[in-house]
Amino acid sequence: MREWNKQAVKRIQADFQRSADTHLLKITLPGYTGIDVYLKDESRHSTGSLKHRLARSLFLYALCNGQITEKTPVIEASSGNTAVSEAYFAHLIGVPFYAVMPRSTSQHKINLIERYGGHCHYVDCATAMHKTAQELAISKRGVFLDQFKYAERATDWRGNNNIAESIFTQMQAEPHPIPYAIIMSAGTGGTSATIGRYIRYQGFDTQLWVVDPENSAFYTAFMNGDFNHSTGISSRIEGIGRPEVEASFVPSVIDDMLQVPDTASVAAMRWLYQHTGHMGGPSTGTNLWGLLLVADQMRQHGYIGSLVTLMCDAGERYLDTYYNDQWVAENIGDISAASKQLNEWLA
Repeated sequence: MREWNKQAVKRIQADFQRSADTHLLKITLPGYTGIDVYLKDESRHSTGSLKHRLARSLFLYALCNGQITEKTPVIEASSGNTAVSEAYFAHLIGVPFYAVMPRSTSQHKINLIERYGGHCHYVDCATAMHKTAQELAISKRGVFLDQFKYAERATDWRGNNNIAESIFTQMQAEPHPIPYAIIMSAGTGGTSATIGRYIRYQGFDTQLWVVDPENSAFYTAFMNGDFNHSTGISSRIEGIGRPEVEASFVPSVIDDMLQVPDTASVAAMRWLYQHTGHMGGPSTGTNLWGLLLVADQMRQHGYIGSLVTLMCDAGERYLDTYYNDQWVAENIGDISAASKQLNEWLA
């Protein structure tokens, strides 16, 4: 068993060595002289999203804890990018993978999971996913990776080419190598925990701003200090926001938070594609709107410096939803006011 475990870890490490780091794209914002903006394009991972890093860390964490053996089924509660990436790593080391998801999950995501040999286990309501995943792990004598619990501890925040180290390394030759702020959204909270801890570990003055969509508990909990706060409503921005504060959310490493309207997230993701050709998903739009809010504050105070945010996944996954006018009108609402605000900022 130890020999299989050793080989499984090596296969994941070899996959990591074969993968080039994701690009740091420089974006020109009209009217923001002296403020340099960068987009860390996480859509270029093998499985197409930021969750590739999380899935790799969760698998290594479970393997090195002795939880995954040659025949151990791996279970996750996810209908999105995490499940896709975890299915990839399960296939890589040859163990069965089960994703617990709502029946309403898009066929595109289901196809991606099944492409890597994953199995989809359906529930009628998203709120039943976590409990069902726990029960499925027990019944199959498997391991529940539980991204929302273990994301913040599975990643080595001190370095090891995590996303924080990658950003600061890639910024070294830029005019403002230490960013004024990194702006990002939270799903599990694991990535914001990693970046916030790394900033403090290295002694950087960079601020960490976390943006949150409507219906998510993170923003309200951060602002009023009630980390038992629950909205009871799912986020409409896929991949980010949670109805309750998850265990991996670490508020003490966050400098400030902003709440972003869902219409603004969609308007910003579409602006990015129309003006730069980079097609990101809805969480990228949330990140970009937050970045523009921070940039506008910098401009008003006469500050110069750099800002970094994340492209969490590729927009091609959302052609039938967030890039579809009819779907947006029915599920998000009128984005014209947010689009007008973007044009005023960037005039």
